[in-house]
Amino acid sequence: MAIYKTEPLKCWSKAKELRQKYYKDYQEAHTKGGIRWTGGAWAFDALPAGLGRDVYNITGEPYGASLAFDKKLSQECMEAAEAKGWARDLCSYMRNYWGSMYLNKYAFGGDYPSPDFCYQDHICCSHGKWYQHVAEYKKIPYFCLDVSVGPYKDLDEDKLMFVVNQMHEAIEWLEKVTGRKYQDELLFEAVENELRSTSTWAEICYLNMARPAPLDEKTMYSLYVHGTLSKHSKEMADFYEELRDEVKYRVENQIAALPNERCRLMSDTQPPWGFLKVFRYLEQYGAISVGSLYTFGLIGIWETKPDGTWGPRTTPMQRGERITTRDQALRVLADWNLSKPEWQHFYDPDLKTEMMLQIARQWELDGVMLHLNRGCEGLSCGIMENRLGIAEAGVPVMTFEGNMGDEREFDFKGVMSRIDSFMERLGYDMKSGGSTGKVPAGA
Repeated sequence: MAIYKTEPLKCWSKAKELRQKYYKDYQEAHTKGGIRWTGGAWAFDALPAGLGRDVYNITGEPYGASLAFDKKLSQECMEAAEAKGWARDLCSYMRNYWGSMYLNKYAFGGDYPSPDFCYQDHICCSHGKWYQHVAEYKKIPYFCLDVSVGPYKDLDEDKLMFVVNQMHEAIEWLEKVTGRKYQDELLFEAVENELRSTSTWAEICYLNMARPAPLDEKTMYSLYVHGTLSKHSKEMADFYEELRDEVKYRVENQIAALPNERCRLMSDTQPPWGFLKVFRYLEQYGAISVGSLYTFGLIGIWETKPDGTWGPRTTPMQRGERITTRDQALRVLADWNLSKPEWQHFYDPDLKTEMMLQIARQWELDGVMLHLNRGCEGLSCGIMENRLGIAEAGVPVMTFEGNMGDEREFDFKGVMSRIDSFMERLGYDMKSGGSTGKVPAGA
């Protein structure tokens, strides 16, 4: 069994600092005369950036995951939402978020910082209604864009302009509700930063094809999140380029995330945030999850290269183009986001199966773990069809039930038993795959 050298990520502390700064900036925005807004991680956050450099947002899904990680606070939030009459089968991120709002408790200490407006786009079944309720509860303005125009392979001019025209309307609305003059130069900068950050994250995931893998998925969860917080910001885009360079160094020097790597897996959809030790359990078998369609494609933007492989999408700037008009910026931004991998399978589960099999082949995986995630109707839609498609293609696949944000719906011992059975099926045992005890890539 090969034993690889390993070491912590040098930029790990910076990643933590950026995340903490993001939530603190939002919390303190009003004390500095700034604006606060809330919406989803998939909202076109480059648009509000045109209002000024003192505009801060909080994205609901990462915030809901932060709450889920704190099991005690999460349960309080869930019970507060249920006391209002909301069903337990709704999005668990949404219920965590609403509970935090009802209880007036901020996940990072102090009172819940109320936003000045809600701004969202709608593709998942909960998106539009999530912030409609926040707006009604807080009595603040709300704008939502409909981006559900079908899969990117069928995109045409009419579908693209349906989204672009809504973006133009959103800018007019932003000016009206804030009383600020919109600055196109800040929009251009924000769009270019988003293209840079999302393409670079895809490049980082692409580098994880290496053997040994330079990153494990548990570590990647703490890294992809920056793009779900503020993908349009320069500091996030700069951080991803710094991270990419370090990951390249790890590949060139065979620095492993898991020193005893011998089995390569991928997962699917959001993990059970209160039970990330699932991934540490896998390491006892020498098994590493190198990523997933969720980790790769939630914010990463990809394209099929001429040789048929999947790779980071080429940005207009890499082609020598610059954004110089508002309409151009919005067209580029709409087209870019409509190609997002995790948006495609809302229309057809076969599209997700194809993408997962592409990853399985290209990243040379030994198996797939599907999380039957009751906390997210959107990303779990069609998941049993995905299981059938993956199995029919000859890739070993296992399923386990859980909930990304509601720890009451996760049977840890039962999942461990299913993992044991799956690893036995793949031909691995703990005795020969035991951990060396060296430091993994992340915390």
